Amino acid sequence: MSLSFRQSDILNIARQDGRVMVEDLALRFDVTVQTIRRDLSELADMGKLDRVHGGAVLRSGVSNIGYEDRRALNADAKARIAQLCAQDIPDGASVFLNIGTSTEAVARQLLDHKDLMVVTNNMNVANILVDNPNCQIVMAGGVLRRSDGGLIGNLTIATIEQFKFDCAIIGCSALDAEGDLMDFDFQEVRVSQTIIAQARRTCLVADQSKFQRTAPARIASLSEVDVFYTDNTPPNGLAKKCSDWQTLLKLST
Repeated sequence: MSLSFRQSDILNIARQDGRVMVEDLALRFDVTVQTIRRDLSELADMGKLDRVHGGAVLRSGVSNIGYEDRRALNADAKARIAQLCAQDIPDGASVFLNIGTSTEAVARQLLDHKDLMVVTNNMNVANILVDNPNCQIVMAGGVLRRSDGGLIGNLTIATIEQFKFDCAIIGCSALDAEGDLMDFDFQEVRVSQTIIAQARRTCLVADQSKFQRTAPARIASLSEVDVFYTDNTPPNGLAKKCSDWQTLLKLST
């Protein structure tokens, strides 16, 4: 089944914002809510979206969406989150930035920091920080995942274990109702767990689209995170859990 022009536009909006709402789309396209519901149902039948109450979200499950789609997804929110996170990173710190478009956004906010040492398994992060002459960059070697420029595997883990970072900045593919950070690649999960173990302070950067997604592999609990940077209050009582776990919740504006 081919997409109509309106359905293509709806899908592009979902890729940018993470979700779409029936009433908003009806106003945007000047059609009835019944027409939008039919569009969303057809997109769901094609495997493009998952229906939720009042709208739809990008489909997730056991495989991640494409990297360029992830880069465009909630790009403005990621930039605001990254700015908030970077403000808390002092000059002269040792920092780990892992794989993901959110950590890439943080790297862009570190271009004016001084005397940083950044260790990363994300080739995109390294390429961004090349433009900061006051930043020492250490690549954690490993097997290159061509889809996103990430380095994973036992060699990556062995490199990370040689360090103790002042701060680890990590992302995730999903955040479930129990407060577990989830991902798709089991090898990447092992790397992320090692990063957390080697950090004096762990910071999660994740926009609100991660609240609606699912992934099969568990990285860690929010209880193991020191600061959670996001753009909206987490649902399902997670804000209360953060308080109970002494995980500082910081919302970008």
